[in-house]
Amino acid sequence: MNPPLPNPIARKLKSLAQRLEPVVSLGKSGASDAFIKSLDDALAQHELVKLKFAAFKDERKTLASQLAEKTQSHLIWIVGHVAVFDRQQPDESKRKVAV
Repeated sequence: MNPPLPNPIARKLKSLAQRLEPVVSLGKSGASDAFIKSLDDALAQHELVKLKFAAFKDERKTLASQLAEKTQSHLIWIVGHVAVFDRQQPDESKRKVAV
């Protein structure tokens, strides 16, 4: 599991995430390998990703932490039926989210 982010960075990412639309949606098929791959691809492309829970709303907290672990990302925030993940690009020249 990734180490927790410092509070100033987490606050900055939360504020940036408020303006985002959900990029991926967890539906009836659940957290399948294909879904994890699509979340992983979205993180690689966008770095900061908002996920909407269309199904499995009762298990969102457990699923969100499992998804963060499987994609090696940070779970930034869960509010309502939405979770926000962040995985920074290793190459600084390709980073889109400046923190």
